[in-house]
Amino acid sequence: MSEEREILTWEKFGEASRTLAQMVADDGYEPDMVLSIARGGLLIGGAMGYALSVKNTYTMNVEFYTGVDERLEVPRILPPAPDFVDLHNAKILIVDDVADTGHTLKSVEEFCGGKVGEVRTAVIYEKSHSVVKCDYVWKRTNLWINFPWSDKPPVTKRDWSVADA
Repeated sequence: MSEEREILTWEKFGEASRTLAQMVADDGYEPDMVLSIARGGLLIGGAMGYALSVKNTYTMNVEFYTGVDERLEVPRILPPAPDFVDLHNAKILIVDDVADTGHTLKSVEEFCGGKVGEVRTAVIYEKSHSVVKCDYVWKRTNLWINFPWSDKPPVTKRDWSVADA
């Protein structure tokens, strides 16, 4: 893997989220809900919710990446999953930080399928090999991305074997 990286700063994140929201608005899409894919999509989801005046924001936890360019065989949706009761006509905007392989976005799109009226996707970055071609993309790159919220190691380590017991 190349050592060259795409660097997203907090300042660029502000510009990216605002530009992405403007793309959605300019397209005339008025989502009833913003669905963020945790963890990377949490911040962009909140920013999009504010910029698009959408108060109905939800989160889905999907586990896929285990390290730099290391992932599980398939994405796993972690509980609790959103309950889309009475949302069969709703317009949903799924947001995430990056569509790398696209498998995480695809699994969330499939989860929403048939439960809501319409689904569109928005990401800060999209890679050319993504299996999902997003509706709204701030920037396309094939480089590994350093995000400001995950470019440093955690301040504490957790022993998940104990937490799972």
